Amino acid sequence: MTIVEARKPDPKKFIKGATGDWEVVIGMEVHAQVTSQAKLFSGASTEFGNDPNANVSLVDAAMPGMLPVINEECVAQAIRTGLGLKAQINLKSVFDRKNYFYPDLPQGYQISQFKQPIVGEGVIILDMPDERVEVGVERLHLEQDAGKSLHDQHPTMSFVDLNRSGVALMEIVSKPDLRSADEAKAYLTKLRIILRYLGTCDGNMDQGSMRADVNVSVRRPGEGFGTRCEIKNVNSIRFVGQAIEYEARRQIAILEDGGSIDQETRLYDAVKGETRSMRSKEEAHDYRYFPDPDLLPLEFTQAYVDELAQHLPELPDDKKARFVADYGLTPYDADVLVAEKVSADFFESVAKGRDAKMAANWVINELFGRLNKEGLTIETSPVNAGQLGGIIDLIKEGTISGKIAKDLFEIIWTEGGEPAAVVEARGMKQVTDLGAIEAVVDQIIAANPDKVAQAKEKPTLLGWFVGQVMKESKGKANPQAVNDLLKAKIGIE
Repeated sequence: MTIVEARKPDPKKFIKGATGDWEVVIGMEVHAQVTSQAKLFSGASTEFGNDPNANVSLVDAAMPGMLPVINEECVAQAIRTGLGLKAQINLKSVFDRKNYFYPDLPQGYQISQFKQPIVGEGVIILDMPDERVEVGVERLHLEQDAGKSLHDQHPTMSFVDLNRSGVALMEIVSKPDLRSADEAKAYLTKLRIILRYLGTCDGNMDQGSMRADVNVSVRRPGEGFGTRCEIKNVNSIRFVGQAIEYEARRQIAILEDGGSIDQETRLYDAVKGETRSMRSKEEAHDYRYFPDPDLLPLEFTQAYVDELAQHLPELPDDKKARFVADYGLTPYDADVLVAEKVSADFFESVAKGRDAKMAANWVINELFGRLNKEGLTIETSPVNAGQLGGIIDLIKEGTISGKIAKDLFEIIWTEGGEPAAVVEARGMKQVTDLGAIEAVVDQIIAANPDKVAQAKEKPTLLGWFVGQVMKESKGKANPQAVNDLLKAKIGIE
């Protein structure tokens, strides 16, 4: 089969080698654990963190005579994901046996899908800083996860934990459309956001519920695909970027020295920041695929798919477009807000009936900034949407200034309370009495005749006077009133 490339070479993405430019070509196979209470072919629990081998049924342990029974919720989750990826949903698919031996694979084979997957081609859109990139999805298929071998529990023995054995995975395979480490990280980030919005995978890479196999090759610009190496089981977006950067450089160095690339599976060592060889790369025939005789072909109707489609949530791209169109946000601000569904929902609660741009500014800069600093999340935020909306209301009413609002935010963050009540109790209202403000303005002008003369020549110095008045009034003077009074008294148009 000939692969037709959708992308033209981009010199900005080339890697400089000793003998000229190189282009990196990347494809990804992402294993995403399906969000479900039971495993793909058994009723055993999928709960993370239980004692070793606590979530193991007789089916998972491959006891003689045990037969798999498909979990319909896992099928529905795969279809939802395919719909979220704007992909072809195949009404008939087949489960195959993929034969290989690992100590943590009790059956001696994995039930997977090969020639007839549940989901066909789709697309993921990446909004990169200087371009919009469409990354093709080749397929999504369902399969069982293996268990886990533990080599650090005993000096002479390895232990096996089968809790993960039989857990449903979606393997989402991209086309070789990625051309840089940054694009690969953006792709994995976007895919994780989509899965979380859909509720089909929690995306917790630190718990192993989402991990990536990264295929990397290099070539001279305009040439055909080079020999690829697969970097197996990378469990963080940052590590994906680092692994690609290292692997591309490694391959370029070999080729520029006159060598050739061996197709192989490699591992990324995050401590050393390098990839190392694991084994030669297997091909499909090595696994001796054949249809699983214990499972009938998986068939469902278009009406079943349509019913699932009707209940999908608003997805990130659609939500971003709505935030830009309805709220007047910049694409950047909208991107930040839709990165997590809970963040987008929080913003909409704050923005309801208020100035959306001001709401976005407070959510992104003040709240998110403080949450990041404190290592907290929206769910654990000391300031809720109602309180943040209350602060914005007080600004818009002219009750408090922007400076006072930041002080108020700090009080609400550390002590809680209802913003309007805190302002009243602590006497934080800004001064709008022109007589009181004028007295302070006169005082500052009288004390700085040299600055007054300079301001008449250079009106931008008016900002210094505003700052002095605000300081003298402890931030309570209305900034616009201060500005107007200073202009009138100094004689600036």
